[in-house]
Amino acid sequence: MEFGRYLSVIVTPFHEDLTINYEEMLRIANRMIDGGVEGLIVGATGGESATLTLAERVQLTKFMKETVGSRVPVIVGTGTNNTAASIETTKAIEEAGADGILLVSPYYNKPSQEGLYRHFKAIAESTSLPVFLYNVPGRTGVNLTPATIARLAQVQNIYGMKDASGNMDQLTQLLRTVPEHFRVYTGDDNLAIPALSIGVYGLISVAAQVAPAPICQMMQAFREKDLSKAAQMHKDLFPLLDVLFIASNPVPVKVALNLMGYRAGGVRLPLTMPSKAQAEAIAQVLVQQGLSESAEVPEELFV
Repeated sequence: MEFGRYLSVIVTPFHEDLTINYEEMLRIANRMIDGGVEGLIVGATGGESATLTLAERVQLTKFMKETVGSRVPVIVGTGTNNTAASIETTKAIEEAGADGILLVSPYYNKPSQEGLYRHFKAIAESTSLPVFLYNVPGRTGVNLTPATIARLAQVQNIYGMKDASGNMDQLTQLLRTVPEHFRVYTGDDNLAIPALSIGVYGLISVAAQVAPAPICQMMQAFREKDLSKAAQMHKDLFPLLDVLFIASNPVPVKVALNLMGYRAGGVRLPLTMPSKAQAEAIAQVLVQQGLSESAEVPEELFV
């Protein structure tokens, strides 16, 4: 199965009582797909996977497959820092109908490269679904090296990976190391054009939740070899790409979506909404980008 070159995570919207707002999730998803997003990553770290129950992840998977699964692939985050729990989650998500899974590197316990290899291999071998690895050392405290990824690329159903290391040297080495069939996506919106220029397959975006069409147009310009247009769009979008990481993801995205009129709701503890200054910075950029008409921030969007 091919998953496209322009994928995006999607937040998990909550009602005021922090139960999942499925209606609003569908509304956000449809806008993203209409804007060019080719696949959605559901219930992953950007969807607050750490505070979702397994039952909630299963229900999210079924809901998204039923509502948008005929339009785009639905990839679900099932990785944790517990291999056995990740296998259990993966099996439940496969049964729920997912098209693929995303496995974040184990966090906090800082396994060795051999431990990482065995962790991912064991989960991949427990499922028939395509597997995306996810390396984000700034959040997990451990880096998945190109050599280990090259070993994992030999596992039959490990399809590719999302690299959010922010390290262009490592990304270049990774592209030199992995086999041609292995799909490398950058997970850093601010590095999309530089990463595409050295050969990554595509983008797994965060900002696509806020500005799906402009990012799609930027990537299209690059594919059509209109590099000056792609570079200019990258520079124009940069303030948005930057401010969406002013606090821990997905907090800024939820603030932005709320300001744009979507009922994305708040976040579950231990996350909180950002400071007033951070929320105001997000609001100002949205106005500058033409995504919102007012820079005023309601009190419920900051702490």
